[in-house]
Amino acid sequence: MTSPTSVDARTASPLRHADSPHPHAFTRANVGWTPHLAPLAVEELTDRHYEGLVDAARAKNDYFRLLARDPEVLKARTLVDNDIFYNVAEGLPRADRELAATATSRRNGCVFCASVHSRFAAHHGKRPDDVDLLLDEGVGADLGERWNAIVAASVALTDTPSSFGVAEVERLRAVGLDDLEIADVIHGAAFFNWANRLMLSIGRAVAPSD
Repeated sequence: MTSPTSVDARTASPLRHADSPHPHAFTRANVGWTPHLAPLAVEELTDRHYEGLVDAARAKNDYFRLLARDPEVLKARTLVDNDIFYNVAEGLPRADRELAATATSRRNGCVFCASVHSRFAAHHGKRPDDVDLLLDEGVGADLGERWNAIVAASVALTDTPSSFGVAEVERLRAVGLDDLEIADVIHGAAFFNWANRLMLSIGRAVAPSD
């Protein structure tokens, strides 16, 4: 459930990965993913499917070829995803957007999504030790006031949207976020709250090869 460059391309059939080991922990390493349902074969893809993929390179990926069974929905999902994480002319820096996705994925137990977005958060934020602390200790890890506020808001939305409210908004404002930046936190967490559940339902993570 990620940006065009954030998912490892996998072309093997789901049966080939059926017995692959599960990851034993959250990690920034390259975690794989195998579907429970058969994705479309590359040779089955039509112009309609490629339009839904948005980026033709995604045809190499089992996850996107599975979602391409409903290409119109996949296109809408992908355009929203891209706008949340790549449209950074205003609002939150990329690192903070990726942190919201990482915290949500950590809370939901989505090892694959957490691995992808923790790598981006560590890279763009230049704080790999703090990102690893979040992965190792969970959403209660102390990452400093700004990141703690972003994590807390993301967790509240993840647990149930009604848990997010005035207290979370005030805490985000207290660490310097304006309304547009707060909206970016909400978008990143809300999108991955949905994306994690989809990914966990239709497949599973595969441990890094190393």
